[in-house]
Amino acid sequence: MHTYLVVRRSAWLSEQAQHEADARSSAEAARMTDEIACIHSYVLEECDRTLGSFCVVEASSPEAVRRHAAAAGLPVDEIVRVADTIVGDPDRPHSRPERGDG
Repeated sequence: MHTYLVVRRSAWLSEQAQHEADARSSAEAARMTDEIACIHSYVLEECDRTLGSFCVVEASSPEAVRRHAAAAGLPVDEIVRVADTIVGDPDRPHSRPERGDG
């Protein structure tokens, strides 16, 4: 298994559509446990006010990521294999921005 970043740009028109996609993604990942595990995701507010996502996954291959996405009805704009992890300041508080902030 390798770590990949999966980018989905302007994929959803509403938060409800994004939540429904997340549920489909989780259900498919539960069926594909030997091939993919979703670690965490960031929902992106695009300039056109649509929503995208940036997902961190562990997968057996980029093809497994594509199979998962196809089965869940999700777009995939880019898949990038992670080469290394750099840990930031563990004492820095993490904030959760309100939609529209930024």
